[in-house]
Parts: sequence; C-alpha cells; structure tokens
Amino acid sequence: MPKTTPFLPPPLDPDFVPAALWNRAYAEIVARDPGSRTLEIALERPDGGCSRHSSRVLSATHPGAARSQRYAERLLKFLLWQKGGCTVRVAGAPEIARHLAEVYSPSGARAFDHSFMGERVYRAPFTIHEARPEDLPQEGDAGLPLGRHLDGCRIGFDIGGSDRKAAAVIDGKVVFSDETRWDPYFQTDPSYHIEGIQDSLMKAAAHLPRVDAIGGSAAGIYVNNEVRVASLFRGIAPDVFERDIRHLFQNLRRRWGDIPFDVANDGEVAALAGSMSLGDNSVLGISMGTSQAGGYVRPGGDITPWLNELAFAPVDYRSGAPRDEWSGDEGCGVQYLSQQAVSRLADRAELDLTESMPAADRLVAVQEAMSKGDPRAERVYDTLGSYLGYSIGHYADFYDLKHVLVMGRVTSGPGGERMLLRAREVLAAEFPRAASGIELRMPDEKDKRHGQAIAAASLPSVGRIAGARAS
Repeated sequence: MPKTTPFLPPPLDPDFVPAALWNRAYAEIVARDPGSRTLEIALERPDGGCSRHSSRVLSATHPGAARSQRYAERLLKFLLWQKGGCTVRVAGAPEIARHLAEVYSPSGARAFDHSFMGERVYRAPFTIHEARPEDLPQEGDAGLPLGRHLDGCRIGFDIGGSDRKAAAVIDGKVVFSDETRWDPYFQTDPSYHIEGIQDSLMKAAAHLPRVDAIGGSAAGIYVNNEVRVASLFRGIAPDVFERDIRHLFQNLRRRWGDIPFDVANDGEVAALAGSMSLGDNSVLGISMGTSQAGGYVRPGGDITPWLNELAFAPVDYRSGAPRDEWSGDEGCGVQYLSQQAVSRLADRAELDLTESMPAADRLVAVQEAMSKGDPRAERVYDTLGSYLGYSIGHYADFYDLKHVLVMGRVTSGPGGERMLLRAREVLAAEFPRAASGIELRMPDEKDKRHGQAIAAASLPSVGRIAGARAS
C-alpha cells in the first residue's frame, strides 16, 4: 500500500490514518491495475430522491482485492451519512455488492446503520441489491425550498444540548434575542421539551406586533417537520416519543394558528446563515460542539434533502481507531471534531483532569489552559487542527466547496484560531488544489449572535402577511 502517513500528523495522535490519504493510496493501486472496474452506488429515498456515486476499484482477482472491500464499506458508510438512503444498489462489482449486503445487515458489523437508515430515519426497510449499471436509477436530488425569506415579523429559534435560543426578527433585523439554559438530554417528561420551546417562542413574540412565521434549527434529523432522530430527546421512551415528540413541531404550529412553521437540522441552518452572510454559495458548515454537526448549501443556493450527519462519517481508517459510543463504529468524525475529541486528547496531553469530569467541563478547562499559553493545551488544538485539515481534504472529494465555515463551542477562544491555522497548513501541504479553492473561516461575533437566528427565521415562506399569536 502506498504511503498513508500524514505530512503534518496530529501531535497527540501519531497513528491517525486520514481517510483522504488512504483513499488516495488505494486509487494509486487501482490506476496500475489493468483490470480495474467502475463501481457505481445509488442510494434511494422513499421520497423518490436518488444520489449516485461512481469510483474505480481493483479487479476481483487482484492480490490486493481485500482492500476493495474496506474501501467500499467505508465509502458506503460516508455516503449513507452524507446523503442518506434506505435502498442501496451496487453495480460493477458483484462480490463487493455481496460483501456490503453482509456487512450492512441486521447481523453484520454495520447493524446499527442498517437499523438507523431503515426504520428510524426513513420508516422503510433498509436493503442492498446487486444491479447492472444500466438499471441504476438516475440522480435526482431536488433542493429544499427553505430559507432567505426575510419579509414580515418572524421568530427564529435554535435548540441545542445546553441552551435554547429565540430571536424576534422584523424584515431581517433582529429586534430581540434570548438564550435560556436547559438540560434536555435525559429528561423523560416530554412537556419539559414542548413547554420549554414554547416559552422561548413566547418571549420572542412579546417583542413583535404580530408573528407571521416561525423557523427553527435543532440538532437531529427532521423530515417534513417531523422529528425522526434527535439526541435531544434521548431520554424519552419510544412510545412516548411516537405520541408526543415525533409531531412536536407540527403540534406547535397548530398552537400558533397554523402560520408557516419550518424546522431544519442545525447544521443546515448554520450553512445557510454562512451563505447569507457571505453572499455566496457552495458552503459547508461544520459545528464542533457536544457532537459534530454538518450542513451544506449547494452552488445554486439551496439546501439539500441529504442528512449531512458528518459525526458518523469516517475520517480515520486505522484499525482500532477511537470508537463512537452510539454506533459502535471506529474512526467517525464525532471522535475528532467535537468536545468528545477535546476530552479524549486532554488525557493524552496530560492536563491532569479528573476522569469523572464531564466532557463540557473538560473543554472549559482546556480553553482556560489555552488562554494562559499552556503548551499542553496548544498540542490539543494543534491535533484538532490536523484532524480538521485532513477531514476537509476528505470532504472536498464529496462536496463542491468554496467555503468551509467552522463554528461551535470548541472553536471559542484562542484555541479556535490556532486550530484553523493548523488546518490551513494541512490543506496547503497535502491538498493544494482544495486549499486554493476553499476559504476556511469562523463566523465573526455578529454572525455568531444573530446569523443563525436570522437564517432560522428565514426558513418559512410567507405567502400572505396575516400574523398570529399563540393559543
């Protein structure tokens, strides 16, 4: 196998094997194989949408053919969490199709993904089929007609794991904003969530002459304003979730007189906010908080029906990589680009934090050490920067990018700037083409305070100004 060692390795994680470098090395082997083949993967969703990906793999009899199974399994994992789908068709390599069907089965190593992408997200069976190239469905991913509507009196809200925010917006100008701390993760009573969100909406509404529309962002997966999967509600029993949480936002809309009311994933709204602020498109938003969130604005300016759940997209291909506690998989983004990564690296940096200290408190401790110039904290952020640079190099193979906007509590303070500096160095050294075409930045303070609220408020389209108050 050609070289996969990073030119700028993470100081605290020298065994890191960037996905982009592993794939590059595999492609070099494929290029020398006269029997290499085209591998086509189509991912279909129940709404009729289809995403396709084409690449090259080794011949079935090549001495390194086992690498093709690893390549295809990691590739499908990325595509599932980037674009989503519950029906997968694989053409061009029958033995790879069979391998993927086995691995992504109820008894396979990726049983979590099988269950998640099937009944939990799309409420349909998850299947993988061998197909002929000519029988694959055509690409078809219509953009979502959400966002950039600034007319009238609107409420924008954002609910996260540590706080909920709401803002009153009149013709695109924030006239009031409020932030309320809460602790939703392990609450078992659905009224905690429902009435908490309603309370934030009411506070914002008190500063508007009327409410024409409400738009919100939240961590999780939302389809047609339904809550499909969200860690915010992890404490809710499944039957209670179905009864009270799945239709939470549709029920809130009724309480507000059925005015336009749209909710999207927080990563998508963050990317939309960046696009609106920059006045440009092809924006990937990466939020490094409790977990890792992602969102994307396409070159045409629309957000996508994709999942963009980059927390579960693999970025490290080594064997024995840090394991995601939820899915059980190794090397996924959440362990590299979130406060979970900071917590893990703090031990390697020997920052003398107690094992029982929560991850959020560990992040604060590392940030405080960073502000004092502690070289141990600097190594943590240099490591995060290497992770980020190599991950962006990988993302650039799957997204059309002009801007990458990095945000979230991990980026606060001087550590965030140091992390971005290291990431830019990685891009320049390892991915010069991407480095020359991608602007990597963090939002300024004004965007941090108001950009997300304005973008969330802009989600619904108002056909006729009528106005409402909560019932």
